[in-house]
Amino acid sequence: MKSIEIFISGRVQRVGYRACVRRIATDLHVTGTVINLPDGRVQIHATAEPIILEKFVSMIYGCPRAVIRDIKISEIPCMMFNNFSIIKGEGRLSTEL
Repeated sequence: MKSIEIFISGRVQRVGYRACVRRIATDLHVTGTVINLPDGRVQIHATAEPIILEKFVSMIYGCPRAVIRDIKISEIPCMMFNNFSIIKGEGRLSTEL
């Protein structure tokens, strides 16, 4: 097993991106978490076999309505999760209403 941390920037909040990531992870039996960060990025922690993580990363580009501008992936110490869940984050800080 291997764990990775992914930071994704672009139009990835308020477009159903976390739900799409969770659906892909569940289909591939990847465990972990996804959360919106206050700076507008999304953070993912994912654990699975290395080949499955490669497929997972390639599939998260295909979420509809999301526009990925940048993605940073790093291997982290192995983290164990029971499933893949959405963590309710603070979301984008904005003065626009």
